[in-house]
Amino acid sequence: MTHPMNRQIGIPCVMMRGGTSRGPFFLASDLPAAPMERDALLLSVMGAGNDLGIDGIGGGNPLTSKVAIVGPATRAGADVDYLFAQVRVQEGVVDTSPNCGNMLAAVGPFAIESGLVPATDGVTVVRIHNVNTGKLIEARVQTPGRQVAYEGEAVIDGVPGTAAPIHLAFLDAAGANTGRLLPTGSPADLIDGVEVTCIDAAIPVMLVRAADLAKTGYEPVDSYRSDRDFMARLEALRVEAGRRMGFRNAAGMVIPKPVLLAPPTRGGTLAVRYFMPHDCHRAMAITGAVATATACTIPETVAAALAGRLTLPGDVTFEHPAGRLTVRLDPGAGQSALTATATAPTASILRTARRLFEGTVFARPSTPSRTALAA
Repeated sequence: MTHPMNRQIGIPCVMMRGGTSRGPFFLASDLPAAPMERDALLLSVMGAGNDLGIDGIGGGNPLTSKVAIVGPATRAGADVDYLFAQVRVQEGVVDTSPNCGNMLAAVGPFAIESGLVPATDGVTVVRIHNVNTGKLIEARVQTPGRQVAYEGEAVIDGVPGTAAPIHLAFLDAAGANTGRLLPTGSPADLIDGVEVTCIDAAIPVMLVRAADLAKTGYEPVDSYRSDRDFMARLEALRVEAGRRMGFRNAAGMVIPKPVLLAPPTRGGTLAVRYFMPHDCHRAMAITGAVATATACTIPETVAAALAGRLTLPGDVTFEHPAGRLTVRLDPGAGQSALTATATAPTASILRTARRLFEGTVFARPSTPSRTALAA
């Protein structure tokens, strides 16, 4: 669609908060099918070329530079497809390699209100096919009177106020991007003298003890980015971990995500600092929480060594910069309740979401070249 006065490209859009993230939601049918054309539109919409996304609706932070694309399911057992895109506005890059569990929280409500899934009275179950990873996630959305409810009493740290609960269950998280729960074949690896765990459950992550990088793991979020030597070392470890996990160009990708681990100080299981990967998350990513919690069930991982191995079923509570996040773990298909195998447990997490505004967002009729975006 083209605006008659200024030739800008208008696209129907709903802005939603999902968990501790926020971004535009689009119907797949409203965007070009060709990835290059689609990504060019998204770069323009989000304001690529400026770290604040000043010429678009990007929020000046990775947590608010996210996009969800939702459409009819293309695989059996699912109700809808969900493609997540992390828009790196400063570099002018659209990365669809990871999933985002926070944005995922808003997919069910969006799908219901868009007419993709019929609501039932009380609670509507939406089975979501994450196109990025090929995995299924079940969302339970409050729909009294067959209408999506956003108001409620649920609280999640990192978001003010209360809202209706949305329960997410990651039904088969193992090997989301690599096809293996432990992509290197080992629960722990030594990289440049530092012990790490490389695990792929909902998203590939590299777990490392904060103390092994001369950090406490309790530092304020902004202090990490300002420590250039630390960030350079963390990135070098991440890139090598990515290579061992099968990503030839991890430097050009947002996966694997690094996670610093430390002993808890407020009664939780572990204290965590999650990186995205070049900045510290102000809370905790849901997919990262699934991966880290899963690692607690596997002997000899960095997480299990710090937390003490968890038996199933059980809860893992992470202390993060904005508060706490609890992951419920139940035995997955073919997995014993007493031990973890190569099958990841089913991870369930409470989230909330809110519809913020809807209308038409405008993209430029032509987008700057990659060189111009990077300048």
